[in-house]
Amino acid sequence: MDHYAVFGHPIAHSQSPFIHQTFADQTGQLLTYRAILAPLDGFAETVQRFRAEGGMGANVTLPFKEQAFALCEELTPRARLAGAVNTLHWQADGKLVGDNTDGAGLVADLQQHGVSLTGLRILMLGAGGAVRGVLEPVLACQPAQLVIANRTASKATALAADFGHLGNVTGVGLDGIGSGFDLIINGTSASLSGDLPPLPEGCLVKEGITYDMAYGVHATPFQLWGERHGGRLNLAGLGMLVNQAAESFARWRGVRPEIEPVRAALLARLEAKQ
Repeated sequence: MDHYAVFGHPIAHSQSPFIHQTFADQTGQLLTYRAILAPLDGFAETVQRFRAEGGMGANVTLPFKEQAFALCEELTPRARLAGAVNTLHWQADGKLVGDNTDGAGLVADLQQHGVSLTGLRILMLGAGGAVRGVLEPVLACQPAQLVIANRTASKATALAADFGHLGNVTGVGLDGIGSGFDLIINGTSASLSGDLPPLPEGCLVKEGITYDMAYGVHATPFQLWGERHGGRLNLAGLGMLVNQAAESFARWRGVRPEIEPVRAALLARLEAKQ
């Protein structure tokens, strides 16, 4: 039997074992998938031990995505641009390959809700690792403009400069956001603490779309903001979570699972825990 895992610290909250086991049941794949708590000062050693025990591939979550990047002998183009890895797999020759499926998961979730990013004006809130990890797949969809806004404007402008060769990307402070965005994506951790980034009136067009990378059983503060400001679609990151997992699963197993049954099962599981 093939073995897979997710590494993080903390990790007990992870839904990845449930998601991947559900994928395996759906697609008839025989495998195990477990959550592994890696010591903050022992990530590489924990991964090496897992491999020695027969591990075939793994997911990586906070705070180890940058360390996983450094461990890899080969990187996909999107992982190289992201500077972080959330998916590991060992090739037949033993080489460790790293990928980043977060952005693909975000784009896929939006597409499944009928949203094409092509030609849109997009505002991206935040300039940390979560945002960096999704920029390449978002820009590959050829939006008309992507504005990265962050409390520290210099971080936003530096990030925009790193990705400027891929499209029309600019970075601003929160006081320079402007107006008229078709889609606003919240890549900050504000929703996790019940807060909202300060957004000016008119930054979202009428019938615009909002997307919060955070998620929960109930609507996030950013989703509620979108509803109050006339958003026609106000999504959270549960679908992104399932879609990025499906990208990992397809890389490992060569088969792509159906998303919607797993998303529904995961939501029911989270609701049952309330």
